Amino acid sequence: MRDGSVLLAIHAAATWAMVGLIWFVQVVHYPLFDRVGPSSFRAYETEHQRRTTLVVMVLMPVELVTGIALVWLGPDTVAPAAVLAGVGLLGIVWISTALWQAPLHGRLGRGYDAGLVRRLVDSNWLRTVVWSARGGLVAGMVLAG
Repeated sequence: MRDGSVLLAIHAAATWAMVGLIWFVQVVHYPLFDRVGPSSFRAYETEHQRRTTLVVMVLMPVELVTGIALVWLGPDTVAPAAVLAGVGLLGIVWISTALWQAPLHGRLGRGYDAGLVRRLVDSNWLRTVVWSARGGLVAGMVLAG
């Protein structure tokens, strides 16, 4: 691991897992919230949050920690600017999650609101685009090695 290649591989795996997850959530899962029905929505949203947290509470921290660690322990073949750009994009994802998506899920946990679902879908495009950009950036890091 001295050359950082294992660290980069773990980081790439976590990033690409999140890229796949965010696209599934954006294109399939969130738009289907409108189909659940008001009477079942609260239980559905609560279960959605619980199950999604089980997945992202592993992947997001692994991606963050390995992304930051690449600043110091990354392979020599990876440009420091690419690593720093990746960390900056991670910051956008985490801030968006904390300021927009998590609070919206909290409000939706109290009951269905079509406007809140629309805001969730619309605001989540930021994370979808940023994670996709990260996926391309990390692919470039891997290919540079």
